[in-house]
Amino acid sequence: MKRTLKKVLCLAMAAMMGLSALTGCGNKAATSSGAPAGSNASAPAKSDKKIAIVCDTAGQNDNGYNQAAVNGAKEVAQKYGVQYKVVEPTNGVPAALEALADDGYNVIFSLEYDFDALIKGVGGAKPIAESYPNTTFVVFNDNPNVTSSGAVKYKNVISVLFDVHEASFLAGSLSVLVNENEKTLFADGYKFKDPASGGRAIGFIGGTNSNGITVFSDGYIQGINYMAKELGVKYDFYAKYDAGFTDSALGSTVAGTYYDKGANIVYGVAGGVGEGITSKAKEVGRLAIQVDANKDNQQPGYVLTSVLKNTNVPVVTICAAMVNNKLSTMQNVQSYSLSSGATGITDLSEISKHIASTDAAKAKWKEIQAKITEIRGKIGTEIKVVNAQAGEKFDPSTCPNVTIK
Repeated sequence: MKRTLKKVLCLAMAAMMGLSALTGCGNKAATSSGAPAGSNASAPAKSDKKIAIVCDTAGQNDNGYNQAAVNGAKEVAQKYGVQYKVVEPTNGVPAALEALADDGYNVIFSLEYDFDALIKGVGGAKPIAESYPNTTFVVFNDNPNVTSSGAVKYKNVISVLFDVHEASFLAGSLSVLVNENEKTLFADGYKFKDPASGGRAIGFIGGTNSNGITVFSDGYIQGINYMAKELGVKYDFYAKYDAGFTDSALGSTVAGTYYDKGANIVYGVAGGVGEGITSKAKEVGRLAIQVDANKDNQQPGYVLTSVLKNTNVPVVTICAAMVNNKLSTMQNVQSYSLSSGATGITDLSEISKHIASTDAAKAKWKEIQAKITEIRGKIGTEIKVVNAQAGEKFDPSTCPNVTIK
C-alpha cells in the first residue's frame, strides 16, 4: 500500500518528537520503553520489538478498559524492554492502524469496535490485514476474522474474547439475591423500592448494540432469570443499547428513568457513561454495577460490584508470545475465562463495608456470597451461558422469569 505524503510527514514527526502529541497525523500518541525515569530497578535489555495500543473513544485515562491495556503495555516494556506507543485516534482507527504498521510496529492492539477496514477493506482499498502481513493486529470483543464458512481469514489477526457473559451471569444472580434481601442487608440511608411492591426491575445501559455489549446483557439476563426462577419471582428488564461511551450526563438521565420505574440496580456497560449511572445511584439511594476495572469505590456503598474485563492480561500474554517468537503458534481466537483472571466480578469487599451491622444482615450476606461461589463453580458445566461474541444467539423465551421491556 502506498504511503501518502501525510503518513510520511507523520512518521518523521514521530521520530523527531518522541513523547509529543502527534496531532498533525490525526492521532494523539505517547511512546515509552524500558524502566521509568528515576527507577532503581535495572532496565531490561532493549528490544527491537514495538507494540501499540489504539484506544477507543473513551481514551487511555478511562479508568478501565483502555487504561488496563495501557498498563499491560507498560508492564511489557518494563519486563522485556519493548517499545510501546499509545494512540488516541482523531482521524479514525484505520488511519492509525496504517500509520503504525507503516512505522514497523510488530503488534497493534485495537480497542475500538471498528473492524471493516482491517478485515474487509473500505472504499475500494485492500483490507489492512492483507496489506501488512508482517504486522499482527489484535482486536477485542468479537471475532470478525472469519470467512462465511467460519475459516480464519487472516493469520495475522488475533481476536480476543473475554468470558464476560459468564461474569455477567454472576452479576445477574447477585443482583436478584441482593434485591430480594435489601431490607435485611442495608440500614437506613438507602431508598430501595420494595421488591414486593414494584421493585422487581433491573436496568442495563450499553454503549452500542453490538456483540461486544450484548454479550454482557445476555449473560446478565440469564443470571437474573436463574436466581429469580429459584426464588419463584419475576423481574422486568429495561435496557438501552446506544448510550455511547462518554456522556455521563446521559447515563445519569437514563439510569434515573429506570430507578423511577422500580429498578433498584442498574448495570452500565458504556465506559464513561457509567460514572453518571453510579452518581445517580448515590443520589437516589440505590445500586449500580460497573464494568471493565474494579470501580466499586467510585461511589462507595452504591456500586454493588464491577464486572471485570482486564485487558492487561491478553496484552501481556500476547506480547510474551511475541518476545519468545511464539506468536505464530497462537490460536487466532484467544478466549479468557473466569479462571484466567481477565474476567469475573470483584471480591465485593467494598460493598461489604456497607452491609448493616446486625447479625441478621451479616448472616444473610455470608449466605449470598456462598451462593455466588456455588454458582461460579457450576458455570461451564451445569450452567451454560450464551456467548454473543462467539456468534451464539440469545433466545428470550429461555428466560421466562424475566420480561424484557
